[in-house]
Amino acid sequence: MGLFDLFSKKKSEAPRVSDRELARYERLVSSKLSQNIDRQEAIEALCRMESAAAAAVLLKRFDWMLDPSITDQEEKEACVRGIVSAGDAAIAPVRAYCKKAESVMWPLKALKSIVPSESLAEELLALLDQYDTEYVRNVEPKVQLITELAQHKSEDVRIALEPFLQDASEPVRFATVTSVFALGSSASVPALVAAMVGEESQRIKNRISQRLAELGWAIPEELHAQLRSTLPPSFRLEANVVKAAGS
Repeated sequence: MGLFDLFSKKKSEAPRVSDRELARYERLVSSKLSQNIDRQEAIEALCRMESAAAAAVLLKRFDWMLDPSITDQEEKEACVRGIVSAGDAAIAPVRAYCKKAESVMWPLKALKSIVPSESLAEELLALLDQYDTEYVRNVEPKVQLITELAQHKSEDVRIALEPFLQDASEPVRFATVTSVFALGSSASVPALVAAMVGEESQRIKNRISQRLAELGWAIPEELHAQLRSTLPPSFRLEANVVKAAGS
């Protein structure tokens, strides 16, 4: 049975393996220098185990990339399915992995298939909670979480995201602006206006101004002076709303 036929077959009882064998699988899955056939056999075996230990090893395949990219994609998709097959037992390993990962795109794919939709936002917020708005070397996990949270419209999410409008990283601030607007709550207007003040990124200032103009959200009177002082030249504040120049 080939690696990518694995999930089309009827499941048999999950096998047990020794710690020594599990360690061997981990060495194969963790290294891009391992032979493709050996690594893929290890992935197959781990997927059949359907356990927390197997999920923890499968997660290590997301640490590196392989050429050709199609093989890399197929192996990672197989790992996601293997992690999902472990069910709730995989949640703790996924949480632990996300806390130190360089990217959380793939583990989030697994998490979204395991955690009930009504609980997913809570899981994502718990992962985001490990970050503050200070400088970090790698912003990718933070950006990915903020982007994913845009799909979960709630006051808890809005309140959690707004501080990142002031993040030290421009890509994080830009992602947060996009997500905050996607949540669709005009209650974010004060935080968005505050973000405009002192913002050095012209694309962020333009994005906020453009979306405020498109949505027609009312600007509280006490924020008018603050907003006028920072609006880009192509926008103006008129009758409590932002408008594009010439409109």
